[in-house]
Amino acid sequence: MQEELLQFKIQNVWILVDCPKGVRPIGTKWVLKNKKDERGIVIRNKARLVAQGHTHEEGIDYEEVFAPVERIEAIRLFLAYASFTGFTIYQMDVKSAFLYSTIDEEVYVMQPPGFQDLEFPDRVYKVEKAMYRLHQAPRAWYGTLSKYLLANGFQRGTIQRRFPTCSSVC
Repeated sequence: MQEELLQFKIQNVWILVDCPKGVRPIGTKWVLKNKKDERGIVIRNKARLVAQGHTHEEGIDYEEVFAPVERIEAIRLFLAYASFTGFTIYQMDVKSAFLYSTIDEEVYVMQPPGFQDLEFPDRVYKVEKAMYRLHQAPRAWYGTLSKYLLANGFQRGTIQRRFPTCSSVC
């Protein structure tokens, strides 16, 4: 939990503020998970702080949501073609990916359970970056990732425009 809150601090995810009048802050909760190796042995306990996004109201807390998802047939075709032509495929993982994305809407969340500020227990956090389980988080992350890839040699795909591709060494 400490590690997760440290990531929030490093990424400037939120600011502790007085709750504006008429605003109902969104709750937060801890999601705990055991990370296992290939043999099923627990190697690490993981905690992620998430917004209780199910309390969001469309048109009030957020306007536009989407997360581009590719059809399984397109993924299979891509992998088959890559295998046939000998392409090298790279995979990546971005730790705490959503925390790198800025959100446009004003969102306020309650202080995390068990980690309330003793000096200001009634304050709430104004969210500056996307948090897991906010409805707008996937859209914000897609925008951040797309901008980065396009700025680093990738181009919009000719068939699938939403997914940047790289035809040479990027």
